[in-house]
Amino acid sequence: MPLPTPTPSRTLAHTRRLRFEVYKRTDGFWDIEAHLTDIKPFDCRLSSGLRPAGMPVHDMWLRLTVDRALNVVDALPQIEAMPYPGQCDAIGPDYARELVGLNLARGFRKAVQARFSGVAGCTHLNEILAQFPTAAIQAMAGERLDNADDGAKPFQLDRCHALDTGGEAVRRYYPRWHRGTKTRTA
Repeated sequence: MPLPTPTPSRTLAHTRRLRFEVYKRTDGFWDIEAHLTDIKPFDCRLSSGLRPAGMPVHDMWLRLTVDRALNVVDALPQIEAMPYPGQCDAIGPDYARELVGLNLARGFRKAVQARFSGVAGCTHLNEILAQFPTAAIQAMAGERLDNADDGAKPFQLDRCHALDTGGEAVRRYYPRWHRGTKTRTA
């Protein structure tokens, strides 16, 4: 169900879309593709010139190829629309080179911040990258039963309120890992 219509009238000022698609490859790797667009419904004056209504201010793609352990084995950024042509898109090769070898499940966001904060990177590519770990985990969910008794605590436990190891969902669906007392009180 969508949000209720607000009481005051309003006018659309901006649309940002961020879409992820994840592909399981025949060679055992996974391609995670993200596409970000920022679009104004009116002509927008930028320092670099006029951007007509409906034309993206940002149109950026990023593909990470990962193995089953979520290690990045390839990275491909592509920037099609940007406020500063020749400047914004010049950072792409740095991302392609520096992302390979990182692991989406172990320190990925901190590693991205360390490599690409401030003028060392692109704010928009960094925003996209922050979502890659979750997209990968969601895509791979169901590849193996997440409550299989293989000795390892399931990744998602204690990472949100519903999966508090002291809560009802864990007691019901992951009984081995239930501790009996909630961590957080409301």
